Amino acid sequence: MTNQEVINQNHQTFESIKKTVDTGNEYWLARELLVILEYAQWRNFEEVIDKAKNACKNSEQPVNSHFAEISKMVNLGVGTRNIKDYKLSRYACYLIVQNADPAKAVVANGQTYFAMQTRRQELQDDTKFSQLSEDERRLMLRNELSEHNKSLVSVAKQSGVETNLDYAIFQDHGYRGLYGGLGAKEIHLNKGLKKSHKILDYMGSTELAANLFRATQTEEKLRRDNVQSKTQANRTHYEVGQKVRNTIKEIGGTMPENLPTPEKSIRQIERNKTKVIKGN
Repeated sequence: MTNQEVINQNHQTFESIKKTVDTGNEYWLARELLVILEYAQWRNFEEVIDKAKNACKNSEQPVNSHFAEISKMVNLGVGTRNIKDYKLSRYACYLIVQNADPAKAVVANGQTYFAMQTRRQELQDDTKFSQLSEDERRLMLRNELSEHNKSLVSVAKQSGVETNLDYAIFQDHGYRGLYGGLGAKEIHLNKGLKKSHKILDYMGSTELAANLFRATQTEEKLRRDNVQSKTQANRTHYEVGQKVRNTIKEIGGTMPENLPTPEKSIRQIERNKTKVIKGN
């Protein structure tokens, strides 16, 4: 089985154990997640849950809302016993996989799956974001991506990506993973842009969000895995991009290379915004 087939299978499995209540809210059961994440014993997995709960507390999130403790009766063959379980929110699952054994491929795939699902829900739930126009969303995400790219440059440099050429190659690996093999030049051509145009300035909000997620998750993984060579950094960026692409596919989204190219660039939006402010 190829790496991509393993990723597909893992993501489908995370989806298959998801529960939905009448209100539409989703949750996962800890004892089912334990099996998927290949933990043999509950006591070992509960240590991971405790770390995740502490991370939730440190983020000033309501722990009991994300980790709802429940109990249930199970048949042991010679009688029944009451055991502890948790109803987990998507955010709780994200924190669990972030604190689980990173050596397991299913854990690495789970980190991408739950992180992207969480970010997607955050954007949907953000009333302010939902009320923005498409141009305003593009401007906000482009600025956020610019800031995260600065952090990515710094972390990549610590990982051996030192020169401008090194970084261009590093970035191209991320694009190729996310865009199904297309590098920056191919994306530029696919969008029908002029030589002076920057591809990030001609992305819609959905495409920018995917690239923002690619950048933030690559930065985290470079730090977490303590990557020390540019070859490994390039491979990491490609794999993260590929996992983001796979998650888009799993949730029924449009592949980034197939998304429409906006007529207005980010620079035009910024100029128009400046004119409005001056006019007022």
